[in-house]
Amino acid sequence: MSETILQIRHLSKSFGDHEVLRDIDFTVAKGDVTSIIGASGSGKSTLLRCINLLETPTSGEILYHGQSVTGAGVNAPEYRSHVGMVFQSFNLFNNMTVLDNCMVGQIKVLKKDRETARRRAMEYLEKVGMAPYIHAKPRQLSGGQKQRVAIARALAMDPEVLLFDEPTSALDPEMVGEVLSVMQALAQEGMTMLVVTHEMAFARDVSTHVVYMNQGVICEEGTPEAVFGDPQRQETRDFLSRFRRS
Repeated sequence: MSETILQIRHLSKSFGDHEVLRDIDFTVAKGDVTSIIGASGSGKSTLLRCINLLETPTSGEILYHGQSVTGAGVNAPEYRSHVGMVFQSFNLFNNMTVLDNCMVGQIKVLKKDRETARRRAMEYLEKVGMAPYIHAKPRQLSGGQKQRVAIARALAMDPEVLLFDEPTSALDPEMVGEVLSVMQALAQEGMTMLVVTHEMAFARDVSTHVVYMNQGVICEEGTPEAVFGDPQRQETRDFLSRFRRS
C-alpha cells in the first residue's frame, strides 16, 4: 500500500451564492498520477487552487501527511514548496532570465545559497531541454518553452507533489506534445502528480487514477481502464463519447 500524501475531505467552495465545489473527497498516494477531467466550468481548476491554498475552501479540509493545512496558522509558502503548481499561463517573472526564474524560489523560500540554487536549476532545465536558453527572458520563448521552464522551476523546489492546471491549454497545438512528453517522463520516474487536463490521451494512457468532475462534484473516479473503458454514469459516457473511439 502506497503512502498517502494528500487527503481531500468533504471539500466545498462557494463564491457568494455560487457553489463551485461540493463535497469533494479523494486521496492522492505517493507515485499516483491523477488526472482530473470534465467540461469547462466543472470546478477542476478551483479544486486545484484550493489544494494549493490559492483559494480558501468554504468547508471541508485538506490533509497533507495527515495534518490539516486548511486551518489557521498554516505556513502556506512552506506547504507550497512541497506541493508545487504549474499554471496554465506559465506565471514566469518576465523581468528575470530563465535561470533566475528557476533560482528565485529556492533562494527566497528554501533559503538555498546561490550556487546550490544555480546547480539545481541547471539540473532541471537540462532535464526539460531548456539549458540552452538560461539567459533568455520569457518574452523570447515560445509557449511550449515557457511551460517547460515553469515545470523546471517547480521541480527545482523539490516538491513531493506537482499540481498541473491545464498545462497545455494555452499552447499552440504543435507545442502540446513537447510539454506532455516532459510530464510523461516525470510520471515514469514516479513523480506524484495531480493534473487538470483536456488531453484525454494523456489521462487515459499516463494516469494511474482518473477523476471525472461535473458541475462541481466528482461524478465518477477509478482507473483509466475503468473510467474510459467502462464508465458507469451516463454523464461520464456522454462526456467521453467523442474520445473513446480515438
